[in-house]
Amino acid sequence: MPRTKEFDVNEVLLKAMQLFWEQGYEKTSINDLVEHLGIHRRSLYDTFGDKHQLFLQAVEAYKNFLEGQFERGIADAGSSKQALRFLFDFMIEGYENKPPGCLFVNMAVELALRDQEADAHAGESFEELERLLAELIRKGQESGEFSNSLGTEELAENLHTTMIGLRVLARTSADRSKLHRIADTALLLLYK
Repeated sequence: MPRTKEFDVNEVLLKAMQLFWEQGYEKTSINDLVEHLGIHRRSLYDTFGDKHQLFLQAVEAYKNFLEGQFERGIADAGSSKQALRFLFDFMIEGYENKPPGCLFVNMAVELALRDQEADAHAGESFEELERLLAELIRKGQESGEFSNSLGTEELAENLHTTMIGLRVLARTSADRSKLHRIADTALLLLYK
């Protein structure tokens, strides 16, 4: 008769997500995971596979976390301008009880050149965010909130690149007021 799990798989994935987010993939050892997750090594392998498979599952948990945060924040925004401001503030201020920065950006910097799966996940995430930005910009242009002088895709690419930089800087001791000024300057493109 198979044994029942003595832990919540989703809870363990969230803990793994946070550890990989804080330390990165290479720096996180199996021993770190066993200790941080509070499960036995054998249970880790039986449930999640090897470290790389656990990492990819943690990345998927992170994607779901972000999608939920973005959906709620955008739904609460009254306009495209407010939705974009929410996204920038979210990137700068971080997430409640979560490490600063972004697991996707960290993964891209650390692994994308040598890990095709990590590169694919990072690329997919970046493309999804650019599509979301383009959609918000398009709505703002249609409602007259933003200028139509620049194309939505080009603006989305530019804003996304700024967001990536902000997520990197958010992991440093950079002054948050500086990061907000950078975001404000990037958003000025929408009015030109």
